[in-house]
Amino acid sequence: MRTLVVSLLVAIMMMFPFSALADEGPMKLPDSAPESAKMHNQEGIKHWNKGHYDVAFKHFEESAGIDASNGEIHFNEAIALDKMGQHGKATMHFKAAKSRAGGNEAIVNSPILNAHIGG
Repeated sequence: MRTLVVSLLVAIMMMFPFSALADEGPMKLPDSAPESAKMHNQEGIKHWNKGHYDVAFKHFEESAGIDASNGEIHFNEAIALDKMGQHGKATMHFKAAKSRAGGNEAIVNSPILNAHIGG
């Protein structure tokens, strides 16, 4: 019986996004990022704040198409994917975010990132 209860609890927890464990939101891009990338990122943040995670992801994806060299945009894509329940894709973007963090401690020490990639 105990095994059944534990299994049910684990199953229920897997239904919730990892972001439910950490109140982390999208990040602004560095000042050095292209203006068009920053514009799409800002639009993504606006939609994120409204709970439109799918629309936010599309803007973050547009931003990454312009400049995928920084960790912040991959982080933003990852948290949007996490909110949409696409954890495998989110994990890939969290790994890219960490490898491109460029010393950004908010990325490197992110609870949601480390929950996904086991950091």
